[in-house]
Amino acid sequence: MSESRSQGKPFEIPKQMVWEAYQRVKANKGAAGVDGQSVGQFEQDLKNNLYRLWNVRNVCREGDG
Repeated sequence: MSESRSQGKPFEIPKQMVWEAYQRVKANKGAAGVDGQSVGQFEQDLKNNLYRLWNVRNVCREGDG
């Protein structure tokens, strides 16, 4: 394992896991997160928001370098 990989993303998060987590939050009528964004607001750009959740560790790592 390369050094940058071990520092950036220590494990893979399957896209399916992100999708299932979103579905559970929606089914539970989840409250707004720390950013105050409701599930309805999140869904307005669902594809992009789900991608951001899945890829957030890589995005943060690129900005740190």
